Amino acid sequence: MFDDHNESIKEVVLSAQLLDIVEVEEEWNAHIQTGKSFADTLTDAGLLERNDILKALATHLHTEFLPPPLERPEEHLARLIKPEQAHKYGVVPYYAEPNKLTFVAKDPLNFSIVDDLSFILQRDVELAVSDPDLVQELIIQTYGDQKSTIEDFLHEIENLSLSADADDSELTQQANRTPIIRFVDLVLQEAVKAKASDIHFEPFEDQFRIRYRIDGSLYEMAPPPKSLAPSVIARVKVMSSLNIAEKRVPQDGRIKTIVGGRPVDLRVSTLPTQFGESVVLRILDKSVVNLDLVNLSMQDEIMAGIRDLVNRPNGIFIVTGPTGSGKTTTLYSALREVNVVDVKILTAEDPVEYEIEGIMQVQINHQVGLSFASALRSFLRQDPDTIMVGEIRDLETAQIAVQASLTGHVVLSTLHTNDAPGAVTRLIDMGLEPYLIAASLEGILGQRLLRRVCKNCRTAYEPDKSIIDMLGVDPLEIADKQFYYGRGCTECTRSGYKGRQGLFELMLINDRLRDLITSRAPTLMLKQSAIENGMKTLRDDGLRCIFDGLTTIEEVLKYT
Repeated sequence: MFDDHNESIKEVVLSAQLLDIVEVEEEWNAHIQTGKSFADTLTDAGLLERNDILKALATHLHTEFLPPPLERPEEHLARLIKPEQAHKYGVVPYYAEPNKLTFVAKDPLNFSIVDDLSFILQRDVELAVSDPDLVQELIIQTYGDQKSTIEDFLHEIENLSLSADADDSELTQQANRTPIIRFVDLVLQEAVKAKASDIHFEPFEDQFRIRYRIDGSLYEMAPPPKSLAPSVIARVKVMSSLNIAEKRVPQDGRIKTIVGGRPVDLRVSTLPTQFGESVVLRILDKSVVNLDLVNLSMQDEIMAGIRDLVNRPNGIFIVTGPTGSGKTTTLYSALREVNVVDVKILTAEDPVEYEIEGIMQVQINHQVGLSFASALRSFLRQDPDTIMVGEIRDLETAQIAVQASLTGHVVLSTLHTNDAPGAVTRLIDMGLEPYLIAASLEGILGQRLLRRVCKNCRTAYEPDKSIIDMLGVDPLEIADKQFYYGRGCTECTRSGYKGRQGLFELMLINDRLRDLITSRAPTLMLKQSAIENGMKTLRDDGLRCIFDGLTTIEEVLKYT
């Protein structure tokens, strides 16, 4: 309940004096550890009823609390908004007064809903508070399930005439036609509902393909007519304020929209191809990503090591791994550990993925000369305690990061390498002096993201000896171990996997490693020394996940 508004709910509970500050702080820590919303943490602990929180919220917002049961609105009220708008904003018109309309909302704390509806209806709008689950039921009772609107769209699209060779003004008109707007909104809603990380719009010679990336794998939706491609891509470009007329060069943009009543950020990238522009949307949904170390499923000793690194007075901490391995999420989660009033945190990111309260975040802009290096140089004049640099890409950035760490700052950053020891070699290859690396580097976290076995259809089995041999483990050591795979079910769309699991290896820099780094020792020697010092490798962590029934042998072999 109210996953995106934990701070606001905490404020409501305190201001209404529903609990004393000690109880609130205890449950706040529990919320941080479990990743559950603060409201759900309070109700699950039996301290408050849902209605207690909802009534206090209504008082806080100077609006009305509507207790169950919620009655379906009269027909003339229901017709004030379209079904797709009700689903998008998570609202139902409840009653009308001469000077305002009152909607019951799934998320009354999302004030942009008021702005949007006021603009659409040209009326003053107020949001009343009720149980979000009951509001969702009311939306379906009043406007039908989302599937019915998809059917409506497909029926509507049969008679939609679109020109494949439209000029820019015609394309803009087509992009703003109701069926196209509805189609793009439905694609976004389906993607967010499926917890997809990306949406791919791909025009080919004889088809228009739309695919979602879920848990790292791509799934194709039923392909829409090829004639839709120019209008749909133009619609996405309109939403992200990109130049519709420019189809020759790649463009990057951003969309801030509301899906299912909650705010969602989308990062947009276009790429000119032979048959039109390919567009990829990266979905940045904070309610899916819990930015907390506890939620990253890492071993306790690795979590303790990261907490120690970010709380040191100075030094560099690097997170390494391939694209899409969750490096940024780990860094954000590490920053949350030190995001307190007496610590100033600055970040340089390309782009800023999640906005975090209490942290000064800078968007890199190469067009105006704002690079990682120039941002980092400016940071040193802003008196920070902790600095995050999205990525160390060149020698200049690396040198300033070292300078910052040696002058009393904690510096967090990422590198693209296969494992933790490989990060040292990469920094030396960039041209950084080994003695500077040895003096400033405190720890390196290597990580991967792999798919979790679906809990609903998880099944034990006996793997072939050939696969066991590929893992490189002694058969006697695993004689009593259980192996699992996912049979495939409706919960996991027949894939056998649902959700993601991190693999981690933490290399803490000690005096022995500093000597090896200074003497330009090869990566293999650094790795061997780190293992002797207690580092568990990515493969070791993968074996732990296999034996805990979290993932499959195939996933671990694929990513380690």
